[in-house]
Amino acid sequence: MAEAPKTQEFWRWPETNWVNPDIDWKKGKLITAGVDVGSVSTQAVIMVDGEFFAFGNTRTGSDSPNSAIKGMGYALEKTDMKIENIDYCIGTGYGRVNVPMAQQSITEISCHARGANYMFGPEVRTVMDMGGQDCKAINVDDRGKVLNFMMNDKCAAGTGRGMEVFADLIHVPVWEIGPRSFQIPKEPPMISSTCVVFAKSEVVGLLEQSVPENEIMAAYCSAMAHRIMELLNRLGVKEKFVITGGIAKNEGVVKRLEKELGIKTAERVWYKKEYIERGYPFDTQLAGAIGAAIFGNALLKMGKARSARKA
Repeated sequence: MAEAPKTQEFWRWPETNWVNPDIDWKKGKLITAGVDVGSVSTQAVIMVDGEFFAFGNTRTGSDSPNSAIKGMGYALEKTDMKIENIDYCIGTGYGRVNVPMAQQSITEISCHARGANYMFGPEVRTVMDMGGQDCKAINVDDRGKVLNFMMNDKCAAGTGRGMEVFADLIHVPVWEIGPRSFQIPKEPPMISSTCVVFAKSEVVGLLEQSVPENEIMAAYCSAMAHRIMELLNRLGVKEKFVITGGIAKNEGVVKRLEKELGIKTAERVWYKKEYIERGYPFDTQLAGAIGAAIFGNALLKMGKARSARKA
């Protein structure tokens, strides 16, 4: 009997990992890791003496501990490092208390703030974490310390998960939605609903009316941008303004948000000149895990944590 064809999952984005060819981790004094288990994706970042060494960016499954293990394994895949070689690991994100290899957990708000400081530089003053489950607007100081923050409500309509649901609904790969949303003759009215259930019904209605897919994508991206803008306005945006998380990769949302705010987001490149020159990968989804790994390094240096290294 012929096997049924596999249904395409339009929400499914590619997983990635990388290891820094410039670092010999065996010469490192302090090896720290951050594992960010979010509702949609899981990132594991490993740092050697505070320098970016390796990462794994994977999809979160139904089990937080297994997602953390998978993420860490993917980060270590191209190295000969073992978990036992890591001095200290911090868990963060939605599933931060369920990271088996972590010695401590820290909120994703603090970790994204610190990670954005590392990635974009000490001039950052407002961080917008556009994640899978919720969005967080964060004001920070020059060290990446949180000064104030606000979160959206728990509805998924303005988040990464909402975008994944939308991608499956209109049968367009999630990474194509941003660029295709600008392939339109003029900007359409935005989707009016803020609830993901009602938004789905509205999109279905537009499809039934034979509204072009690109226009529907533009309407949805515009609605997301407007919803995020309202959150930022309540907090107060201070430049330098940066966006972290998965939705930061969606230009359809980001460019419309910039237009509404009248503020450009900071260029999406590493703050460290040597990282740019060497072509290190830059991924906005890594900010939380990077921040967690940096916290681990700081705790060890200050003597507020003890190394868990077994080899």
